Amino acid sequence: MENKEILRIFETTGALQNGHFLLTSGLHSPSYFQCALVLQYPEYREQLCREIVDFYQTEGESIDVVIAPAVGGIMVALEVGRQLGVRSIFAERENGKMCLRRGFSLDPGESVLIVEDVITTGGSVREVVELVEAVGSYIVGVGCIVNRSRGKLDLDVPVFAVYESRLLTYQPEKCPLCKQRIPLVKPGSRGLQ
Repeated sequence: MENKEILRIFETTGALQNGHFLLTSGLHSPSYFQCALVLQYPEYREQLCREIVDFYQTEGESIDVVIAPAVGGIMVALEVGRQLGVRSIFAERENGKMCLRRGFSLDPGESVLIVEDVITTGGSVREVVELVEAVGSYIVGVGCIVNRSRGKLDLDVPVFAVYESRLLTYQPEKCPLCKQRIPLVKPGSRGLQ
């Protein structure tokens, strides 16, 4: 898909939002990708996730299971797993640590694709990488719908993004939106219980 088409889909569905946002990473931004708003539409979910599937199938890697950090990556994992015809699971935080719950498990030697909706600093994905490595499973790579890390993502595994964002982020102490006293909104799911 062309970047222009992807951006049009995000704008049409209201998934690209403008304001003053506190990202899960702690950074502030005038823009926010609310991927759930685009992924709720089956045709867009299928199209966007097909890009991830096509990339990793072209790489010739065998994939046994798709895993995502909860909450944002769950819909991506379900769709990518459906298209690949493999299991889809998710990791979630328990006592502040990413883990497998609900009876989900990985076996040593399984080939795992990690997926996410939006990556900014890669913190949640990095935690899932550590979880998968601790079990002894093989990480094929990471696929995401939006990568807004601006080239600062260092995971030591292949990373594919459907859309590479150039949207601005600010350290809280240097945020011009804070200086303008624009109300800060925290739309992410990190604090969910």
